[in-house]
Amino acid sequence: MAWVWRFEKADGTETAPPVEPEEFTTQGDAESWIGEEWRALLDGGVDQVRLFEDTTEIYASPMSLHEAADAG
Repeated sequence: MAWVWRFEKADGTETAPPVEPEEFTTQGDAESWIGEEWRALLDGGVDQVRLFEDTTEIYASPMSLHEAADAG
């Protein structure tokens, strides 16, 4: 199984991330990585992310990086 992030603009279109992601072997590793890199992603033009395990989306909706910025 591979855990991967999809990087999107606010309208849901896919965009290239400014930080090169990897494939993760656990959900925890993927979530730790996004916790470390979210600001660089936001600064590089990514508005929201989605986490997938292979082809299955993990969260019911995309995670806004703007909300992370507002909270932190």
